[in-house]
Amino acid sequence: MYKILVVEDDRTIAYEIENSLRRWGFDAREAEDFSNVLGIFESYRPHLVILDISLPFYNGYYWCGQIRKLSKAPVIFLSSRSDNMDIVMAVGMGGDDYITKPVSMEVLVAKVQAMLRRAYDYEAGSALSLRGAALDLGGLCLVRGEAKTELTKNEARLLQTLLMKKGAVVSREELMLALWDSDEFVDDNTLTVNVNRLRKTLEDAGFDGCIVTHKGKGYAVRD
Repeated sequence: MYKILVVEDDRTIAYEIENSLRRWGFDAREAEDFSNVLGIFESYRPHLVILDISLPFYNGYYWCGQIRKLSKAPVIFLSSRSDNMDIVMAVGMGGDDYITKPVSMEVLVAKVQAMLRRAYDYEAGSALSLRGAALDLGGLCLVRGEAKTELTKNEARLLQTLLMKKGAVVSREELMLALWDSDEFVDDNTLTVNVNRLRKTLEDAGFDGCIVTHKGKGYAVRD
């Protein structure tokens, strides 16, 4: 599991980032002691750091420079500053990307995945798993050891959406939105048909009882 350290002193933003990353299967942790960011980095050993510039005690540039003395882990700067000099400074201190606030969580997760791909051979979707099987969105399949379960595009979309909130109930509306950009019209009945197909595909592959129906609310996936 890839570890992401979030160094952001706005607790609301830090909490939102942490939760979004965890929904994608990452091990995300907030830095709480901004006077000892390097110590937190050394003990946690993250694969990637999301780093704000304006921080108590020392700014993000300083901490990026300190991290670079120990590690080549990718650093994504996150800041409300958009001046070119800030971007130049961030790159000069060893930053790998620069994102200006406000940013959507979807964009941030996509940036994290792209950075991990370049640095570690990470494949988007590999952080999402079901009973030890990794979801490969590119290959449209679940992979566990040598076993591979083929999925249709719609099955993969549904499973991805469910796994992003593993254990929680995902509303029918959210699942329909996940299918909306497919070639077929998605209504309530279409969703039911697609969920039943996914459930059968999983059961045929030995993943019995993974999808739980919550009447009137939606569905949940469980390990």
